[in-house]
Amino acid sequence: MRTPTKPSPWRVGGAATLALGLLLGAAQAVAKPGIFTCEPEWAALARVIAPEAQIYSATHARQDPHEIEARPALISALRRADLAICTGAGLEAGWLPMLQTRAGNARVMPGAPGMLLATAGLPLLPDAHHHAARDKGHIHAEGNPHIQLDPRLLAQVAARIADRLAAIDPAGASGYRTRLERWLVEWNGRMEAWQKAAKPLFGEAMIAEHSSFAYLFRWLELYQSADLEPIPGVPPTVSHLQGLLQRAREDPPMAVAQTLYQDPQPGRWLAEKLSVPLVTLPTTVTTEGEPRTLEGLFDHLIRALLVAREQRRPR
Repeated sequence: MRTPTKPSPWRVGGAATLALGLLLGAAQAVAKPGIFTCEPEWAALARVIAPEAQIYSATHARQDPHEIEARPALISALRRADLAICTGAGLEAGWLPMLQTRAGNARVMPGAPGMLLATAGLPLLPDAHHHAARDKGHIHAEGNPHIQLDPRLLAQVAARIADRLAAIDPAGASGYRTRLERWLVEWNGRMEAWQKAAKPLFGEAMIAEHSSFAYLFRWLELYQSADLEPIPGVPPTVSHLQGLLQRAREDPPMAVAQTLYQDPQPGRWLAEKLSVPLVTLPTTVTTEGEPRTLEGLFDHLIRALLVAREQRRPR
């Protein structure tokens, strides 16, 4: 007569263990949502609100966000995302729709709860060079999309990110909102300090390439007197630069500004001819150095502009 064997504890609890594992896995997936961002500034903001989330940025500070290739790594990251945060207003029009189609993730399709456009509903500066019939350059019919260098607008986007994460992950809603509130208190204090430090810049003129710094200039009360590009997205031409030089000689700007990803040669030529500094500024957080955080980015930008003001030659 065979002695009955005792059931294995692993076999008896197998179904329960599997169910518990699935529940824990689901809870972990919600607690750590996957966040895809089109630009580094939105990744930095998302990290403030959801530091435990899995966050992926499609671009970095030395890339032009208008022109990105829909690489397999980006498609894979968007396919896994619970939330996608992009600038909108046409900035990613050349690559995001293709990326969404290839990823096939219903959560982040246009109009879905998991697709957040930072510029939606915000008061955008006009694109002074926009022309609907233009067949080259960057077309921004909705307005200037480069809002990330106005810290007041960043605060509004941060609140939207917290709200959207709370809707996607109700269990974590209180944590998202608590972190937002704490960050806003610190951020508002920093904005006051930045504006105080930047007072010597008020009213100064700048020549810049593209409209990447338009919101920064508005916030600090500088103004862009000319654009190195004859048409946004079209590199400076010799004739256009010669025309800028003739017009700016009588009243030179404080400095000429370019981004990290633009060819420095045209700006350097004009700055040397006008005897003013050329400042190369990041337009978003970087992977190293002081601008690797949002706070450090604005510290760096204001300090660089103040240094440029001191370096310009007496007229």
